[in-house]
Amino acid sequence: MDAFRTPDAPPSPTPVPAGPGQPGPASPSRAMRLAVPAFYLAGVTAAFAYVGAVDPNEPGHYPVCPLFRLTGVLCPGCGGLRSAHAFAHGDLVTALGANALAVVGYFVFAGFMALWLVRAFRGGPTPRIVLRRRYWWAIGALALVFVIVRNLSFGSALAP
Repeated sequence: MDAFRTPDAPPSPTPVPAGPGQPGPASPSRAMRLAVPAFYLAGVTAAFAYVGAVDPNEPGHYPVCPLFRLTGVLCPGCGGLRSAHAFAHGDLVTALGANALAVVGYFVFAGFMALWLVRAFRGGPTPRIVLRRRYWWAIGALALVFVIVRNLSFGSALAP
């Protein structure tokens, strides 16, 4: 009988550490950890393959930007499909000319996916994009400057 418990109290369970050959806490397999990032990567690859196969420079395949159609103003996404088509064909110069902001996004996405796949392979945590508010404002301001400059005559190099 334990000297520190009363006779009517149940014995306290003591945790037994898992030793060699004993099962520990279950962790998902490597294949399960890689499934989600691989699914996202497959979806983006399929989208790029489609845009690479169906040329957005030929009329009738994709809709026209509604903002551009109504106002004649190029939005931050205008030229994005042409940029993706050129990028899928390995023509980085044409991709940058169609939409430089989109090309930056492609590289940011590629870096994020690489980090996610490496962490999933090693069993680490899923990466998250956590930025302070001022950085989000800076990204928004950069996109706004990009839109303004590409719509002015001296920024025609940024227009698709």
